[in-house]
Amino acid sequence: MPSRANRDLVVIGASAGGVETLKRVVAGLPADLGAAICIVLHIAPDSRSLLPRILSRSGPLPCQPAEDGQRLHIGKILVAPPDRHLVVEDDCVRVNTGPRENGHRPAVDVLFRTAADAKEGRVIGVVLSGTRGDGAAGLAAIKAHGGAAIVQDPAEALYPGMPVSALAHVVVDAVVPSEQVAETIAAMVRGEDLPPPAKSSKPQLDPSTGETVTTICPDCGGVLSERAEAGFVLWECRVGHRYSPESLADAQADDVESALWAALRVLEDRSRLLERMADQFESGAQARSARSFRNRAASAREQALTVRSALAGAADGTLRTLSTREPGELEADLARR
Repeated sequence: MPSRANRDLVVIGASAGGVETLKRVVAGLPADLGAAICIVLHIAPDSRSLLPRILSRSGPLPCQPAEDGQRLHIGKILVAPPDRHLVVEDDCVRVNTGPRENGHRPAVDVLFRTAADAKEGRVIGVVLSGTRGDGAAGLAAIKAHGGAAIVQDPAEALYPGMPVSALAHVVVDAVVPSEQVAETIAAMVRGEDLPPPAKSSKPQLDPSTGETVTTICPDCGGVLSERAEAGFVLWECRVGHRYSPESLADAQADDVESALWAALRVLEDRSRLLERMADQFESGAQARSARSFRNRAASAREQALTVRSALAGAADGTLRTLSTREPGELEADLARR
């Protein structure tokens, strides 16, 4: 396994709140950094990414959108283009339209996992601000291959979901505020000791315990099977869609809400239809049939009110996404770990 002085590939993942954080990180990197850098930022598939231009202006290292087959170069930053996974293959990168992971393309886990497979212990993985759990499984793979892991301190991340998920599942080498991420990267690339405030973190979660779960893929409707990879539990369907626990829970919440709204719409439509039929029977002097249809319409309205009430109550419970937890809840979770 390569020594810590041979780390020459840095892979960085970010989502919500990531642009400003990436600007701070890139601004602090030295011009003579002895490593190539690859970045995935979650972005809408139909957007034109300005991130390469922004990062080129923010620090001394050149930055450009990754192109399929492009070679990795020391001191150069490559950014995943919109709606394309960024994959590390030997000494080059590929961009493709593979299955979404955690609902994203590009996905941080794809970059991290392929970098670990291609470069073994020469990789430094960095998880920055973002919601949900993309990046945690990939960071676990980097560590399993002998690489290093840096996580932005959730207490100062604009969106702490991704850092919290990484810390819950991975033994990381450093947890630092965004202003110290660049310094920590440079020290790891040079094989030096980490800056004094940098601290390691060990998760208390044991992902191997509990009953194996099989569920439905929110992307394609296929079967999602639970599996463990580098000590991290994830779900994958036969097509290749992957989900972390947090991302799957949030996607299921979206599906439940959609199903409840659909049920509400059908019940209200049924109530109106039954009332219309009752009016028609009444105008035809068929009072008994009219009463029957009005009773059914009233029943449908009552059921619709029940569903609407369930939607209102579930908004703060069952349907509440993990990424919308309050900062105090996140800090409490970390304190318990």
